[in-house]
Amino acid sequence: MTWSIVALDADTGAFGAVVATRFLAAAGLCLAVESGVGAVATQATINPTYGPRGLRLLREGRAPDEALAELIAPDGGRDHRQVQLVGVGGRTAAHTGPACHDWSGHRAGQGVGVAGNLLAGPEVVRATLAAYESAATQPFADRLLAAMRAGQQAGGDARGQQSAGIVIYGTEDYPDLSLRVDDHPAPLEELRRLYDLWLVEFAAARKYMATRSDPTGGYDDAVIEAEVQRRIADPRARVFPV
Repeated sequence: MTWSIVALDADTGAFGAVVATRFLAAAGLCLAVESGVGAVATQATINPTYGPRGLRLLREGRAPDEALAELIAPDGGRDHRQVQLVGVGGRTAAHTGPACHDWSGHRAGQGVGVAGNLLAGPEVVRATLAAYESAATQPFADRLLAAMRAGQQAGGDARGQQSAGIVIYGTEDYPDLSLRVDDHPAPLEELRRLYDLWLVEFAAARKYMATRSDPTGGYDDAVIEAEVQRRIADPRARVFPV
């Protein structure tokens, strides 16, 4: 009932994931991402423990295929699950259980994986992956969203649309980007609209937030407001990462 993309941005080292589905508020449980560790997407008859457990295994040094094997081995419902991971170095692994409803499957490229179930057909996964791979010059978030848009144009979830979400972690312990659309007739379009707003308003504040290297960050309201106005006035300033 869902399709997703997980990826490593080779230029920045950021990990990201996007999900879309005809199901309410799916992103909250489907996506798990961690700075310097990897990204996990779990779906179909979801096992929500796969996300945190998968990240822990990657953090402990397991390769994605090893982590995947450890995730599904003790799960009696694994035939009904779908899960994919990307880790350090861009290695990927995926599992589509044989009991997942048609159309179900997954594909992978360098540093990227796409998986889906209950889709309009295999063209959804193919289009998502192809769009991601052809958009290498775009900022990471734009690239991920463009890929999912291509998948939706290829048919998306066979049942329709309802929710979507995107999570990206860069170098910090908190996300560079985390947006969700929990219930909307065109969730990927709404997600893009929120992202465009984020690039003006939230990103201006994000630029001055505390970081690992600067635990205080900026807190001058006038400075932050000036950055907001700069982004409003100059579309070229509205880029990810901030």
